[in-house]
Amino acid sequence: MEALLTEDPQQVGPYKIVGRLGAGGMGQVFLGVSPTADRVAVKVIKSQLLDDTDFRERFALEVVNLKTVYGARVARFEGAGLDDEPPWLAVEYIEGPTLKRHVERSGTLDVTLAAMLGAQLADGLGKIHEAGVLHRDLKPQNILLGKDGPKVIDFGLAKVLLDPDHQVTEPGHWIGTLAYMSPEQVRAENDLDASTDVYALGATLAYAVTGRLLYPGPGGIVMAHRISDPVIQPDLTGAPPELVPLLGLMLAHEPTARPGVKVVHDQLIALAKASGQSVPAIRRRLIKATFDAPPPIVVPPELSDPRADPEDAGDRPDPATEPPKPKPAEVDVSWLADELRTAYARDAAF
Repeated sequence: MEALLTEDPQQVGPYKIVGRLGAGGMGQVFLGVSPTADRVAVKVIKSQLLDDTDFRERFALEVVNLKTVYGARVARFEGAGLDDEPPWLAVEYIEGPTLKRHVERSGTLDVTLAAMLGAQLADGLGKIHEAGVLHRDLKPQNILLGKDGPKVIDFGLAKVLLDPDHQVTEPGHWIGTLAYMSPEQVRAENDLDASTDVYALGATLAYAVTGRLLYPGPGGIVMAHRISDPVIQPDLTGAPPELVPLLGLMLAHEPTARPGVKVVHDQLIALAKASGQSVPAIRRRLIKATFDAPPPIVVPPELSDPRADPEDAGDRPDPATEPPKPKPAEVDVSWLADELRTAYARDAAF
């Protein structure tokens, strides 16, 4: 069993640690609070990985990539300590479950919500690719469903697209999560491009609407063989018929047969709008269906995000002894509404 920190650290870089958020293959993630009460997710690297120069380089590349990418659908970079022991990385704290956890606990998404989710994730991938970066590990576990929609996290396996000859792993080694890897990624080809992330997005959307993997059954070598065999097609049983044609293109065996991220985005938007609802309405419904705040982590009062000027605290009346203040008188503004209607009737461009 891999060793983790036996006790949560009290301080990492400039952040006070107030709770544990989870653990992954590279380390543990904690909730940290900055001196100005901003909350971040702090990844602290496992001690047994520190002597691995390959890992050190990969971790440094993750930091570089996070500094480069941006956008509403990508977790924001906050800071890092590459030379600290152990090294750490801080990103925007996103309250909410992963897509994988949501499907496991609450079930699959309908076609309209899945299409909106996919369009927003395509937005995120577009920003990532514009920055010259390939994610290489898009999957339900790396998508957080926050209070303003989904966000892509974890660039630990990302690769710089602008330098295709650069790699931090040896040829023949799998990089990514097998169930969501493209055939060329399974074959450990080095000249990967954006179509690899399109495949992973297709596999992720298929999971969101079916709750199953594309290649059910044994994992490991057996699954790798099935993914890399052009004769064996991914299993889309149970996927909404409206979504199957696009998923089939995204999951094409040959990278050149897959649509680009922009095409995927536009088709998913069109599919979502086919429900007759507006995009803002579908977004609100997606958030309502997927956002589930985790149990709160108790933050010491001195680190809490202030809601009012603390200097005024001593001037506040005690509700137990002070009578409530009278409510302000209501003002009739119906006349203003009448004037606006009249003005609009005169000039429709008003």
